[in-house]
Amino acid sequence: LTQKEFKETVEVITEISSDIGAQVIETKQKTVDGKKIGIIKVNSRSNQLEHLIIGTAGHVDHGKSTLLGAVVTGQPDNGSGKARSYFDVQPHEIERGLSADLSYGVYGFDEKGKPIKLKNPLNNQEKSEVISNGVKAVSFVDTVGHEPWLRTTIRGIVGQKLDYGLLVIAADDGVTHVTKEHLGVLLAMDLPTIVAITKTDLVNDEKTEKVVEETTRLLRKVGKVPYRIRDKKDIKTVLKKQNEILIPIIKTSAVTMEGIPLLDRLFYCLTPREKQSEGPFRMYIDKVYRVTGIGRVVSGTIMTGKIKSGDKVLLGPIDNEYREVKVQTIEMHHHRVEEASAGEIVGISVKGAEKTDIERGMALISPESEPKTVREFKADIVVLNHPTKIETGYEPVIHIETISEAAEFTEIKGGYITAGEKTEANLKFKFNSHYLHEGQKFIFREGKSKGIGTVKKIIN
Repeated sequence: LTQKEFKETVEVITEISSDIGAQVIETKQKTVDGKKIGIIKVNSRSNQLEHLIIGTAGHVDHGKSTLLGAVVTGQPDNGSGKARSYFDVQPHEIERGLSADLSYGVYGFDEKGKPIKLKNPLNNQEKSEVISNGVKAVSFVDTVGHEPWLRTTIRGIVGQKLDYGLLVIAADDGVTHVTKEHLGVLLAMDLPTIVAITKTDLVNDEKTEKVVEETTRLLRKVGKVPYRIRDKKDIKTVLKKQNEILIPIIKTSAVTMEGIPLLDRLFYCLTPREKQSEGPFRMYIDKVYRVTGIGRVVSGTIMTGKIKSGDKVLLGPIDNEYREVKVQTIEMHHHRVEEASAGEIVGISVKGAEKTDIERGMALISPESEPKTVREFKADIVVLNHPTKIETGYEPVIHIETISEAAEFTEIKGGYITAGEKTEANLKFKFNSHYLHEGQKFIFREGKSKGIGTVKKIIN
């Protein structure tokens, strides 16, 4: 093969792969007996359900929940927030029209790539059928746009093992300081991101284009390459060049349904990020509740490994130790399954612990991991924003997985650190021990001060 022939071959196979929901994931060339050989690796669908998890981000009232409502139902919004009601379900959310906590939604695709929409996304039976009948499920973690609830937004982005971020920017408002803040959180977690310009029905084309240009400048400023998606050909181009630097931009309206078919196609073609299905089971707990007839249930996203009904796992730390519990049932979007693996959002009923013993931020872990209770750890940190210098004794809130707790900087290499600098530091949780391991990324914040870090070493 000549270089030109190889390039053309890759383009043809990429297009064919996209049409069937597969994707070229690796290309390389080598020489054998003096001849050039091209190797193209394409992922293929298995009988196992493919699961994509997407988290929203964006300013309050920019239409995150409304957009998702239109996507999962395939029905337009009435202009008064009807579609939003499928995600904002608490009485105060409905009354104020503002999301106050994380909410979840799902839709899927059949073997031909046709979207499986829900007539009523609040109907548990319909959600279950997406899991049982589809070949691919797309789960949405809808975060909060109100600035005082940034902590909840960070929990949704950091603690749910997302595959992609969906940053929503309203055409009638444009980029705001919250937009920039949420984009910063997505980038800090190295999340591939998609931008949806919403509410295009409320403004003229000129205003929409100004917001697109404003968004483009913002993305370029943080080292990203914005790419407009106008049709399915553009989606194929994005898939060919898919990486964390390229950020697709799609104009949408939940009222006119502009851009919704393009989002459907993009979500169908995107592949989940690589999951660690092998190795010990680990899941951080996000919510705890009781289900009549089932008992105590904890929910979260499986970080690594697999879990089966009947397995015995460790829960904790509880009073600085781990307690053995038994997995009774596992559900994924209200569909009962016997087994679940890394990257899936599940509810697990457990026996052996009371609700008062279980808190958000605790973990379910395979006994073979021999987990330790961690109070202090060493980390590589980067300060993104701080008015002065950070010294020992500084106590921000640490967001790591579903853990959210104040921690003290007990030691800083060099004595102090200022905005824009990197260093090594020891941090100690203020109140509780947690389950941590090396390599985990986290965000720390205190007021308008923010930074990111990576766990380098467990101290105790």
